[in-house]
Amino acid sequence: MAGDILCLNAGSSSLKFAVYRMSDASEEQLLSGEAEGIGTAAGKFWVKGSDERSAAARAQEFPDHRSAVVAMFEALEAHGVRNLAAAGHRIVHGGSLFSDPQKIDARVIARLKDLVPLAPLHLPSQISMIEELGRRRAELVQVACFDTAFHQRMPEVARRFALPRNLWDQGVRRYGFHGLSYEFVVHKLGSDLGSRAIIAHLGNGASMVALKDGVPVDTSMGLTPTGGFIMGTRSGDLDPGVLLYLLRQGWTLEKLETLLDRESGLAGVSALTNDMKTLLERRATDANAALAIDMFCYQVRKFIGAYAAVLEGLETLVFTGGIGERAAGVRGQILGGLKHLGIFLDEKQNAVHAAIITTPESRCAARVVETDEDLMIARHTWRVAGGGLSKSSAKKQV
Repeated sequence: MAGDILCLNAGSSSLKFAVYRMSDASEEQLLSGEAEGIGTAAGKFWVKGSDERSAAARAQEFPDHRSAVVAMFEALEAHGVRNLAAAGHRIVHGGSLFSDPQKIDARVIARLKDLVPLAPLHLPSQISMIEELGRRRAELVQVACFDTAFHQRMPEVARRFALPRNLWDQGVRRYGFHGLSYEFVVHKLGSDLGSRAIIAHLGNGASMVALKDGVPVDTSMGLTPTGGFIMGTRSGDLDPGVLLYLLRQGWTLEKLETLLDRESGLAGVSALTNDMKTLLERRATDANAALAIDMFCYQVRKFIGAYAAVLEGLETLVFTGGIGERAAGVRGQILGGLKHLGIFLDEKQNAVHAAIITTPESRCAARVVETDEDLMIARHTWRVAGGGLSKSSAKKQV
């Protein structure tokens, strides 16, 4: 039995999509694409078929996510994808309610709406996607795949904030994110991951997880995806007093939210851009760009040191995500300060983004793994919708 699974990853101003043909014996990506700049005058749309040839991105204005869905279905039709078995959604936050992928019904949608305050940048557009697909394809099974689910097994000592106990009961705790990416890497590496490992998902959104025997024991993001270390436009962890100070200065909740999620991080420090590639190009001539990169590498390295202490040693360090997979200079700067952990950079291997970028004598292997959140969504959706891809076959087919 085989079926085509539509995978959707909706951001506040984007819609990424992919289609996988799934069966118990194989997994094949048929196409992928993205609508960018939703709600702006600078929208773009592209789609790429299985032959890896990408249509040039065309300018297209998308007033809302509904219009992006229209363009997506037109692209699916043009590429001969007409009989979808199910649709899977990456859902950023499942709160304490959801620890596994869920078949979507009215109850699940209602609960997702209750969780919007935990992820106001992401959940509204993701709920909009679910509802729009329900209107267009009422017969289509939809599955919610939660980025927080992977971290549900973390110990309470790592999940709790040092706040009164009643706030824990209200769901104020560390949830962690990028779980679909971490899950993919764990399956991809299998026994090569080792007993004590750290995975750093470095992109515009960035986080890290410490793993003992493949099970998360700590992670950098917290109640929301704003926590942890510096990101593209997000501040990462702050002294809570900073927010109290700004509130006393008359800042509104909306202004603080914009500051922390859209105006901080690499973009805020550099006063230039959140794009790491551009910052690296400007590094030699722009002191602010150089500082933003240095802060990013410093904070990532600091978290690695903390998680190595939590794990009482380190066997494997994995880089994934856009920056982790493609920015050799960033990886090199991070690893350059970790010799005390037995990590010695192989500069030639790092320059070509090799699978292992440390020397043979290193006690800890640093790896580069290209993540695939869409494939994890397809697998979960295929299983929940009734396809039944087993975990053992999933590991073999990554």
